[in-house]
Amino acid sequence: MDQIENRLTKLALNGDQQAFAEIVELYKDKIYHLGYRMLSNRHEAEDVVQETFLRVFKSLDRFDPNQKFSTWIYRIATNLCIDRLRKRKATYSLDADMNDQEGLDGYSLIPSDNRTPESELMISETKQIIYDAIESLPAKYKSVMILRYLQDLSLQEISDVLGMPVTTIKTRVHRGRDFLRKKLEPKL
Repeated sequence: MDQIENRLTKLALNGDQQAFAEIVELYKDKIYHLGYRMLSNRHEAEDVVQETFLRVFKSLDRFDPNQKFSTWIYRIATNLCIDRLRKRKATYSLDADMNDQEGLDGYSLIPSDNRTPESELMISETKQIIYDAIESLPAKYKSVMILRYLQDLSLQEISDVLGMPVTTIKTRVHRGRDFLRKKLEPKL
């Protein structure tokens, strides 16, 4: 994957529009998923995808080829999400109805493995409890937990994305897990 990214990045730097289109194709779903998990809003996640690629396109000449492209693009997307969370913080309520997804979420895209309706309901309820707990995390823990457990980035990659020391990331992951554990113990 790194070789493909490097090749596409070099081509895009030289003005190859097809290479940039391939970069968009490689990352659009990952960036959407990140945005959706951080913002809990389909439309805002779509906006973050567009803004991310617009910034990537405008800043491609400033990309450091010694850096991983994935880290760079995740940093841009994560910062855009954090900016949006900060802007809405004044009106943000944990009790607010977050169901603007028309009954659909990322979990509905997971293929079935012939579960019974009862087990599906239990799994769905459990996932919703976990999702609600992640939603209730303070922004500084939420972004780290989403990048670590939903985007499956390493601690070093998260450190690079957020521009923080790995020790800070470890602390935030630990505190985020503690926060989730306290939230989830009585419910699960």
